[in-house]
Amino acid sequence: MRKPEIVAPAGSPEKLEYAVAYGADAVYLGGTEFGLRTAAASFDRETMSRAVAFAHRRGVKVYVTVNIFARNRDIEELPGFIAFLRHIGVDAVIVSDPGVLALVRETAPELRIHISTQANTTNWRSAQTWKTLGAGRIVVARELSLAEIATISRRAETELEVFVHGAMCISYSGRCLLSNYMTGRDANRGDCAQSCRWKYRLLEEKRPEEYFPIYEDDQGTYIMSSRDLCLLEHLPGLARAGVTAFKIEGRVKSIHYVATVTGVYRRAVDAYIDDPDRYRVQPSWLEEIGKVSNRDYTTGFITSTPGGTPPPVDSIYRRNYTFVGAVLGYDQERKLLQVEQRNRFAVGQTLEICSPGLETYQLQVTNILDEQGHPLEAAPHPRQTVYLPWPQPLPPYSLLRRAE
Repeated sequence: MRKPEIVAPAGSPEKLEYAVAYGADAVYLGGTEFGLRTAAASFDRETMSRAVAFAHRRGVKVYVTVNIFARNRDIEELPGFIAFLRHIGVDAVIVSDPGVLALVRETAPELRIHISTQANTTNWRSAQTWKTLGAGRIVVARELSLAEIATISRRAETELEVFVHGAMCISYSGRCLLSNYMTGRDANRGDCAQSCRWKYRLLEEKRPEEYFPIYEDDQGTYIMSSRDLCLLEHLPGLARAGVTAFKIEGRVKSIHYVATVTGVYRRAVDAYIDDPDRYRVQPSWLEEIGKVSNRDYTTGFITSTPGGTPPPVDSIYRRNYTFVGAVLGYDQERKLLQVEQRNRFAVGQTLEICSPGLETYQLQVTNILDEQGHPLEAAPHPRQTVYLPWPQPLPPYSLLRRAE
């Protein structure tokens, strides 16, 4: 059995490093050009070149998004960017536009092509067509059931990548005009304002000053906000269906999210490969992914038939844990962890340590020192370096979080 690849989001160089440390087989990222996540466009050409080298030294592949719906002005500039991606050795480009695919084939014929979920591949004939045009992998539409995915895999005989975790969009595989209409920010060019997740109330036109909650209470509701996707229980079925890669959504989310979710799916895939017949979703996995900011989880359309029940909407984000710091190093002489603070924590609180490949530990904060060795009651300033007593070094890329 081919081991499914875990493809993790890398919205910044830092997130890429954490995705690699917590077990990703591949990462996907976007540059400051031609991608669909302006908020995660942290990779200029120099930064991207270094990121590819970092990942490759650790045996991790890098896929770069070039999945805008290109306009005429883009077509003139794309060949230079594609040539750059070939030069730095990216493992694939992710495209959604057939014209962009043709440009990749002409400019860098040896560069591997993946078809974005934005292309809305919902049937095996479409997958076959993309394959004929030169695509090596299809990221199928999120509207598909497991049975439909299996049929595409069998009939198209090409690699398939499936989103298994993260935010769902109520538009058709991400094609949405709501943001553009309401804010002038084009979701199909990487600048989504996430209008579907705003808080809405009902307004009756003859009573313009009165706003009515759509719920029973007066807090309003998120009427277009889908629950988050989680397919841990369906990984065996997807693997048996021939799916090549499991994709995690979240390039604009935190390093805590990337590390936690990637680590859980790493453990799940390894457990399945070790003993497919005894695979079970472990309570500890569900507990762990519940510690990142999330909406209620759903299995989406995976058990549906066309026209079946869609994922529930009206779901708000909850945060049971707060990511408070990244461990930078260890002072062996003083037995102190060096921590870069990300959110406030204080003496007397209990923190949780999570590290790549290890169980979590509890850390009771008995003392906080600043860089000059002065005691602090709390670490209040983002990115402040502080020191915490701890008996031994921690693995690189360890994180600290606090229960709410």
